[in-house]
Amino acid sequence: MSWSGGKDSAFALWHLMNDTRFEVNRLHTTFGEESRRVGMHGIHESLAEQQAKSIGLPLDKIYYPASGDNKEYEKAINTYLDTLKAEGIETIAYGDIYLEDLKAYREQQLSKRGFNAIFPLWKKDTAQAARDFIAAGFQTLICAADADLITKKWLGKIFNLDFLENLPDQVDPCGENGEFHTFCYDGPLFKVPIKVSTREVLSKSYHFTTTEGKKIEKQFWFADLGY
Repeated sequence: MSWSGGKDSAFALWHLMNDTRFEVNRLHTTFGEESRRVGMHGIHESLAEQQAKSIGLPLDKIYYPASGDNKEYEKAINTYLDTLKAEGIETIAYGDIYLEDLKAYREQQLSKRGFNAIFPLWKKDTAQAARDFIAAGFQTLICAADADLITKKWLGKIFNLDFLENLPDQVDPCGENGEFHTFCYDGPLFKVPIKVSTREVLSKSYHFTTTEGKKIEKQFWFADLGY
């Protein structure tokens, strides 16, 4: 299972673990080689380790250079696929819900190596999926967010109905377009809850180049979570 530590990967894993057609025997997470954190989630690897321990599955950690391009990422993933294939594992699950281009990319990259990709949450209505996730008993914190769309006060707060009801109309209820990210610390997957707290909320700017060649700057909030 591709594991970000957030609500979508947790919900997808829960579906798989309750489906007799599948046996999930490990998680994997990609971290920045220098930061030891999960991409735009900003979660430190020590917290991902706590999640895996509570779930009861081994966590495989994949590192890639912070300054590297997508080729560096693909190189790291391909090395990992060699390890999986040697163990007889040829299927990877993802928590994606409706990003067609991302799904196609994952399937294309895996098929080159003879792997299959499955998407337990694919095409689910995100408003309903968000509510089903909460109703199932999962406890999750908002750990990162686009500062143009989500106000600072929500960082480090629980992903609940209050949060959903206060989202701007243009924000997907599951944050599928990268509007916000989450950290799951309790719920039906976990043997014991992860004791986590927000130490501070940080602001970081990123520079992007659009497909039209336009350069833009975006600000994101990050909750510095610790335990």
